[in-house]
Amino acid sequence: MESGTTPTTVTPPEAREAWYSRLAGLMAARKEPIISFAVILVAWQITSFFLPPYLVPSVGVIIAAFIEIVMSLTLLGDAFTTMGRIFLGLVLAFISGAVLGVFMGFTETAEKHTLPVLHFIMGIPALSWVVFAIIWFGHVETRIAFILLAGCLPNYALIIHDGIKSISKEYLDMLRAMRPTRKQLFTKLVLPGMIPAVLTAWKVNLGLAARVVIVAELVGATRGVGNKLLLAQELFEMPKAIAWTLVLVTFLLITQLVILTLENKLLRWRPTKQGGMAT
Repeated sequence: MESGTTPTTVTPPEAREAWYSRLAGLMAARKEPIISFAVILVAWQITSFFLPPYLVPSVGVIIAAFIEIVMSLTLLGDAFTTMGRIFLGLVLAFISGAVLGVFMGFTETAEKHTLPVLHFIMGIPALSWVVFAIIWFGHVETRIAFILLAGCLPNYALIIHDGIKSISKEYLDMLRAMRPTRKQLFTKLVLPGMIPAVLTAWKVNLGLAARVVIVAELVGATRGVGNKLLLAQELFEMPKAIAWTLVLVTFLLITQLVILTLENKLLRWRPTKQGGMAT
């Protein structure tokens, strides 16, 4: 019989107690948001007692509609369709906007000629781009890609351009004194300086893209969250309209969490911001 120490095992009650302890710690750290959303839910539920269900459905009915969507692969596929359109459009806009932003950051002539055009494009409402896309293109996916490109490319280009321009001149002069190659200058200074701007651009454009895609899906799309919202509106099904909105918001919050995780990992070298007016 071999001698040795017996591995320590955690009994189910101890495991549950440890899990409850971690959950309590997490809730304590996030108590303010939890309280805020709890107040909203209570106010909504109270309001539902005094208004018709087709206007303000109860929280339970909304949760049931949300679970119905999440548990159905067919319905959940519409949410994935919308998110796929959002990500594809954002990737196309990011690639184009990044190239344009870097070009403007290093070429003064391009900056002077392009910045006014980008500011003009940003002034065009998203609904106008939807109308233009319907007139110009017959295919729904082409319309959505065009609308996202027109709506998000200027944001990417301007934010990345500003990120390059905000790079310290002292760092630039210091690195140039070492006679770096163009590749070294870009990888050692420009790219690290661009990363915060790139992540900010993604966070800004994510919400914009979601709103634009939903509007585009309302016109002509046979699948997607926008199409389901249109059906809910036609059938006057407020619980489903809210549930589909919550599904989209959940996907966006998960994506935002991924971006924030990347930001914390890639920018861990930055000092932690302190101070502020709040006490």
